Amino acid sequence: MSGDQGLRDAVRRAVGEVPPGTPGTEVWAALGRAGVLRRLYDIAPGPDRNVLAVLLDVLVESVPFGAVLGVCVQSAAAVPLLATAAAGTGDRHAADILTGAVDGRLTLALAATEDSSGSDLTGLATTVDLGGDELVLDGTKRWVTGGVGSAHLLVLARHRPGRHFTNFTWVLVPADAPGVHIRHEDTEMFAGAGIAHVTFTGVRLPGHALVGRPGRGLALFARHMAGERLAGALWAVALCRHVLADTERWLSQRVSGDGTVLDRADVRHRLASAVVRVHGLRALCERLGPRVTDRHDTAAAALLKACAADTVEDILGSCGRLRGASGFGAGGLQEIRAQAAVFGVGGGVTDLVLGSVADHVHDHLRDLAW
Repeated sequence: MSGDQGLRDAVRRAVGEVPPGTPGTEVWAALGRAGVLRRLYDIAPGPDRNVLAVLLDVLVESVPFGAVLGVCVQSAAAVPLLATAAAGTGDRHAADILTGAVDGRLTLALAATEDSSGSDLTGLATTVDLGGDELVLDGTKRWVTGGVGSAHLLVLARHRPGRHFTNFTWVLVPADAPGVHIRHEDTEMFAGAGIAHVTFTGVRLPGHALVGRPGRGLALFARHMAGERLAGALWAVALCRHVLADTERWLSQRVSGDGTVLDRADVRHRLASAVVRVHGLRALCERLGPRVTDRHDTAAAALLKACAADTVEDILGSCGRLRGASGFGAGGLQEIRAQAAVFGVGGGVTDLVLGSVADHVHDHLRDLAW
């Protein structure tokens, strides 16, 4: 994945237009005005992984963690899912929403997670009644990235009882529809991500709010969760790279004996070990990325997700120890480290993802052969 300097400059100019601390929705709008989002989706409904890698790398150095989270989920999951679900249906309503999102005029929140089910989406309690002339939506979604500030919510709901994977579908809900109640989640983390708790109470929607065919909800989610996991791995590479670069600069300025802390052999070895790990994750992204974007390979995505979560935890923990007490300042490394725990939770907790890796262990071992 080569770094496109023209693209980097365009992203920097775009985010330079928005004041510090601006919500992720405004960052998205600036990227749309600059034409970056059009370039991101230039060749397919899903994001171009090379453009996405450069975009995330620049965002990590330019905007708060929460704003990067908002752009990551929007670009790698919400927009591609709506595009795929609506493809070939002639749904002008969904097409208009997509156009607005890619132009940066609106944002789209993906609402799937619930307290009752967690990563077990077949246990979702949110329901949509497809009978009659209109749809009726009831339920609650938690930890919805972009829920505060988005114009629409793409909601995963069950249309019939039971845990079978064909019992779920997607519904496109205006955030201001009667019966939709959105409140900011009670957390001091992820500023700018618009994390929300959303309740739907007897929300009545026209038939065109149904996205794609009924029963395809979980299949589409699995397909695009693979893309979000790749995006998370690309983000992890960028985050670790920037944290390591900042840590190296800091260590080179700290006096130790006749030199600096960076001159100490034990510190140099720890830093070098971290660099080796990041290069390993990036190599895995380059190797498995095409399988995720071109074939929606969920096994490859699970491997990336597990590796990214482990790498971020290890490297930010190591850098945190090297930085000492300085990391506990406002906006410091320990604050970033706490938020970065989302790499091991969002999109499936690492223990469950490792179960998926174990399901394909023979394939993964075979892939190691030259």
